[in-house]
Amino acid sequence: MSWIDIIPYEQAKGRLKSLYDRVKGPDNNVDNIMMMHSLRPHTMEGHMAIYKYVLHHSANQVPKWFLETLGVWVSSLNQCGYCVDHHYAGLCRLLQDDEKAGAIRAAIDKRDVSSAPLTDGEKQALYYAEKLTRDPACLLESDIEALRDTGYSDGEILEINQVSAYFSYANRTVLGLGCSTEGDILGLSPNNSSDANDWSHS
Repeated sequence: MSWIDIIPYEQAKGRLKSLYDRVKGPDNNVDNIMMMHSLRPHTMEGHMAIYKYVLHHSANQVPKWFLETLGVWVSSLNQCGYCVDHHYAGLCRLLQDDEKAGAIRAAIDKRDVSSAPLTDGEKQALYYAEKLTRDPACLLESDIEALRDTGYSDGEILEINQVSAYFSYANRTVLGLGCSTEGDILGLSPNNSSDANDWSHS
């Protein structure tokens, strides 16, 4: 599951146990990416706060299924199979259109965003996320203007930026510590967007 020691739910005490109880899913299941933080619970708290506020907040205006698509795309670019598998499952659950989800995944796997069944604006967001992931210093103001030209507001552009940036952080947590999906329940997330403090996974 991991290249470093982790503390399983059954052995957790004190602050760690309370955090596990906040993030757990069915049958006390805690995602392995969260257990990577168990030796430093304060970093788990920081990670979950960013994740919840960036991807699962009621004030977001970009559809959540597309934010998940951004996550799958960035994770694929970073070759992070753990996050691809988790967030593709989340994308499927939210989109409720297996044919479209499969076509999006096929386009991502081929690195051919142009073939995805997405709007021009959604494709432009993926192009932006690719540049931010692979070569952030090459981004120009014109990249933001291109997103505006397809109809995104500046607030929505901020959402796209933050989700893309978050996933590179999550991918590096996973890849750098040898995190696997062993024992995880794929596709769970803190779905109660109306309550920013509800981190439970369902």
